[in-house]
Amino acid sequence: MKILHIDSSILGENSVSRQLSQAIVQQLTAKNSNAQVDYLDLAQQPIPHLTAEILMGQDAEQAALGEKIIQQYIDADVVVVGAAMYNFGLTSTLKAWIDRISVAGKTFKYTEQGPVGLAGEKKAYIASSRGGVYGDNSPADFQEDFLKTIFNFTGVNDVEIIRAEGVSMSEFKDQAVANAMQKIQAI
Repeated sequence: MKILHIDSSILGENSVSRQLSQAIVQQLTAKNSNAQVDYLDLAQQPIPHLTAEILMGQDAEQAALGEKIIQQYIDADVVVVGAAMYNFGLTSTLKAWIDRISVAGKTFKYTEQGPVGLAGEKKAYIASSRGGVYGDNSPADFQEDFLKTIFNFTGVNDVEIIRAEGVSMSEFKDQAVANAMQKIQAI
């Protein structure tokens, strides 16, 4: 089993999404002794944002990086994304990763019947953390729904969200993290 583990929070060891994503990976590797983990820390090693030169293939170094990122995604059996909500959305570094994996002919294709994902059968876990409390189907959610859309668009339809909300509110944080950890133990 190949696991692609991605963290994007800028908070380092104080990050709840990192804590959750790490726990998911630990749970998966405990159940799969031969699991291989490929780790991307987008806060420590950000992927350059998409530019015209990158998109048009005019930057050989970035083209090679893009191919590597796409191959990591395609090769993974499981993708674990630590995604903290920032201003109702994702970190810009996670968006930069999404821009690199969303490539026509590589992870999806257009057909007469509409787009078809090419990334293969895999499982995706979103370790979501939110400072406030939004709940399911919030009109202010441009984080989890966006990630699910990207995964589905590229052919990954088995997406599980493990969420801790209210982590910036002392009265909710401990219980939110405990609830998320309990869900992780059930993986």
